[in-house]
Amino acid sequence: DPQKQMIKSSGINAEYGGCQTIISKASAAKADLFLNDNEKLKIGDLELEARSTPGHTDGCMTFVLHSHKMCFTGDALMIRACGRTDFQQGDSRSLYKSVHSRLFTLPEEYSVYPAHDYQGRTQSSVKEEKLYNPRLTKSIEEFVAIMENLGLKYPKKIDVSVPWNMRCGPTEADDKDILADIAANKPPA
Repeated sequence: DPQKQMIKSSGINAEYGGCQTIISKASAAKADLFLNDNEKLKIGDLELEARSTPGHTDGCMTFVLHSHKMCFTGDALMIRACGRTDFQQGDSRSLYKSVHSRLFTLPEEYSVYPAHDYQGRTQSSVKEEKLYNPRLTKSIEEFVAIMENLGLKYPKKIDVSVPWNMRCGPTEADDKDILADIAANKPPA
């Protein structure tokens, strides 16, 4: 369940104390550290380039690992899809422009690793998405029309996950029973 995944991942700081949360400065969320567009993030010997890719939300970022020819696209670019744009600061035109100007300009052999996939796929490539993504191979006007007519249901746990995302996880004040149920993959009462 992607909503449980979102809630669990945003709660990692609470469960594993000592972790620092990092998020795009454009997100307006609370975190320990903030990244700007094109900023470099060093993790050991690895250097990730943070690319602003708004559209799904204002704060979406893609992390490019040039040394390994790969990018981690979050919900901006998924395998043969993209993130929805009908809530939490979503904007179809911004998403289209982000993908085309910030991701489709990467070398075509770069691997694409999205945040999740509803078909169980884990990896694609820039070339594959430029050729086969049924939404993003269209004109911007066609893309906007597609996004406006997806007819997606309101996510069940969005009212919990969005506030947690904006805080980079639950706080001490959040209900511990709900956190325990989520961790155990049980639906909250």
